[in-house]
Amino acid sequence: MSTLAASAQTAVIEDEDGDLPVVRTRHPWRWVTGAVALVLVAQFAHGLIANPGWDWGTFAQYITAKSVLSALKVTLELTFWGTLLGFFLGVWLAVGRLSKNPVLRAISWTYIWAFRSIPLIVQLLFWFNLAYLYKTLSLGIPFGPEFARFQTNGVISGFTAAVIGLALHQAAYSAEIIRAGIISVDAGQWEAARALGLPWRRQFFTIVGPQAMRGILPNAANEVISLFKGTSIVSTMAIAELFYQVQVIYGRNGRVVPLLMVATVWYILLTTVLSVIQFYIERRFSRGTGDE
Repeated sequence: MSTLAASAQTAVIEDEDGDLPVVRTRHPWRWVTGAVALVLVAQFAHGLIANPGWDWGTFAQYITAKSVLSALKVTLELTFWGTLLGFFLGVWLAVGRLSKNPVLRAISWTYIWAFRSIPLIVQLLFWFNLAYLYKTLSLGIPFGPEFARFQTNGVISGFTAAVIGLALHQAAYSAEIIRAGIISVDAGQWEAARALGLPWRRQFFTIVGPQAMRGILPNAANEVISLFKGTSIVSTMAIAELFYQVQVIYGRNGRVVPLLMVATVWYILLTTVLSVIQFYIERRFSRGTGDE
């Protein structure tokens, strides 16, 4: 091993007979590819700086404008509630899919199949126009007396309809992510937990759950990021989230490119924050596995 290490430094050695030189393998195309990539990056950066079409003055004017920040707040609220409610419902759907009860399995499977089959924009528009089908909503005993009655438009606003649509759509995908994480845990872990005589809750939350999280977290984080960017779809419902507000502004002043860059930069910044949070959460659940 010491001879081989020395050969890597000197680049030339001889074999046992003393007449066969060994030289370091050269990879000229790696350097060529790297040089081409650097040239392309430099050209792109030069275009960003020198091309007046980007209109960085307008970008700087609106990147922290009050209307944009207000719309960004709506986007974050949609993401938060869509994620919270979506994963909460997704947990119960995953439990139903893994249940030994055939009725629960069938209901969970049907829900997941239906909400993954229907495009998100269709679901959002359906909830936004729910009052067309049901002008009033009521609380009471099914097929029995009513205790209270409400006007649908008074209960389900545009924002509420967007949250419902995003959450129900998210639940279908999060359920499969959670189910996949749970079934990825080796069956021997369940058997070992049962052999220790632990209650079911302790079996899951102390042994199986932490192991399942290592498989759940990367895909769950991707879903959250996708949901954050997917909130732009609610612009079709005239909800003043980030993309809708940007459209309103460039519809007035005609500065399309710099306003689109405003939205792009905010999406990139917040996606980066979510990625950093994902990294630290994953590292926490990877302790003791050698993957930290």
